[in-house]
Amino acid sequence: MAREPDPPGRTPRIASDRAADAQRGARLVLAAALGLLGLWILHAFVAALAWAVILAIAAWPLFARLDRALARTGRSVLAPLAMTLLIGLLFILPFAWVARELVREMGGIFTHLAALRRSGVAVPDWLPLLPGVGRALAQWWQANLADPQAMQELLGRAYGQIPAATVRQFGGEIVHRLALFGFTLLTVFFLFRDGAAFGQQLLGLSDRVLGPGGERVGRHVIAAVHGTLNGLLLVGLAEGVALGLAYWLAGLPHPVSVGALTGVLAAIPFAAPVVFSGAALYLFAVGSRLAAGAVLAFGFVVVFIADHAVRPFLIGGAARLPFLWVLLGILGGLESFGFLGLFLGPMTMAALISLWRDWTGDLPAAGRQLPQPP
Repeated sequence: MAREPDPPGRTPRIASDRAADAQRGARLVLAAALGLLGLWILHAFVAALAWAVILAIAAWPLFARLDRALARTGRSVLAPLAMTLLIGLLFILPFAWVARELVREMGGIFTHLAALRRSGVAVPDWLPLLPGVGRALAQWWQANLADPQAMQELLGRAYGQIPAATVRQFGGEIVHRLALFGFTLLTVFFLFRDGAAFGQQLLGLSDRVLGPGGERVGRHVIAAVHGTLNGLLLVGLAEGVALGLAYWLAGLPHPVSVGALTGVLAAIPFAAPVVFSGAALYLFAVGSRLAAGAVLAFGFVVVFIADHAVRPFLIGGAARLPFLWVLLGILGGLESFGFLGLFLGPMTMAALISLWRDWTGDLPAAGRQLPQPP
């Protein structure tokens, strides 16, 4: 049977549609190639860029108030510059204080180590009394720590594991991190200055790619950043203050430094007990058994309230995330991306849960029952 000829005008439209499809495919391939090339060029700065975005999102409400207060000055750069300097000081001042404390304590540490090399460390009276392992630990201590000659060999081996090249490498790593921090602050400044226009562009892109649900996903991600900031950093700071006060009342040496360390590690789930348990063990070793028990009990009460009541409410409530996904996002992000993962994990979980709710929200699940096994 002979094929009927196409209607007039149809052939040009088909050719035009094919050409448009080819152009769209070429644009997608070009965009993907350029995106991968850009990531390869910026791979050393990806973490700094991610930190800049997180800091800008976390500080945006405060920046908006400052920008409105300084709007009458007519200088659009004043508010971004002031906010960037404030963020820089919030990071620089604590680290400068920690560095000063370490330098001040370093002389005492080396003096104490020199004394230990000459005299050794006597076996604590309470060590043999530990049930089960006390006698074995006391014998090991006597053979390796109480004998001055064994202590000199032990410390000599420890010093030998720290060559000069390692020290130089550590110094170079510090310089590299400071340079990345400076790049992060520079990026934060431009995000504050151009953030409103950039946000509008992102909204337009999300409407084009994801539809009306794209803005909702973005809001959940932003809520996850704010919730994580409040639930991890601010709650961790509160834990450090509370336990630092407990250390001071218990008579622990350097309670401010140990409290600061507790506050930093409290941002990581289940990490604060390592610090206050070590503090309690030290107090027990020096004979302050009542103070050791009080610090240990108070620490577990503080951590229990923070991890089981305050943090799930702040993080999960802000982003409408179940506690299980909050915990998995934090721990998984921490394992995959380090400290940056504390924010990336909940952000990713918030985006996934938001997409899941959008895609399953209209399904007729009411009144349906799962099939029963035979």
